[in-house]
Order: sequence, then C-alpha cells, then structure tokens
Amino acid sequence: MHVSLLYVSQPTGPVTSAVTSTILRSSINHNKATEISGVLCQGTGLYMQALEGERSKVCNLFYRIVSDSRHHNIELLCMEEITQRRFDPWSMALVHLNMNDPMVKMNHPEFNPYASTAKDAMNILEELVSSGWPIVTTDP
Repeated sequence: MHVSLLYVSQPTGPVTSAVTSTILRSSINHNKATEISGVLCQGTGLYMQALEGERSKVCNLFYRIVSDSRHHNIELLCMEEITQRRFDPWSMALVHLNMNDPMVKMNHPEFNPYASTAKDAMNILEELVSSGWPIVTTDP
C-alpha cells in the first residue's frame, strides 16, 4: 500500500544554501534507496514537504524527520492512501517559496500551512510544482 504524507515545520536556524544542499543530497540518496518520491517546499521560516511511497517506508522516514534537530514545530497535515504518485519523477525536488512572491501574494495571500486544510496545502504545493516555478533536483 502506497501513501502520501504532508507535513509542515519551521527551521531551527538560518536556512542557508549549504543546509539546503545537505538536506537535498541526503534526501535524494535515502529516497532513491527506499523508493520514496517527494517535494520539499522551502520558504521564509517554513518547510512543507510531501513524501510518497510504501507506507512503512514513509512512516519510518517521517520518524527520522521528526527527530531531526534542523527543524521544530513539526505538524503532520495528512497521510492518505494513494493509487498514483503526484511527484514520481523526483526522489526529492525543492521548490523555493517566498511569501513575498507575487504568485503567492496574488493567488494565496492568506496562505498559512499551519492554519490551512491539508487539501489546500497540497493544492498549493501542486500548483507551485506545475506552474514552472524553480525546482532544483539532481534527479534526471
């Protein structure tokens, strides 16, 4: 059984390109080995991440994420069974979300993943991915 898991958290320190690169490298290596796909949305003061794959593998990864000291205020927004992956091309991709970005302000001026529904948060993440906003990944 495959699932999709969506969570939001806040970084404990500054989010630098070195921190982001480290997260991406370790995520890509781990996720390729465990057949997990996903997208990390990094914004000013928040992370929002969707993970997809076999339920036990996604749960094990989420337990690791929860214990990671690079972030706090981790909130599980949803976990649901899926029949098809949304983010299958990537073991991990990165979407930069800037809350001052015109797309975010115009389309979602009220966006707060801690207060939004899981469906709204996932819709915004999918919209950012499909709209062509920069996605950085080392996957083909």
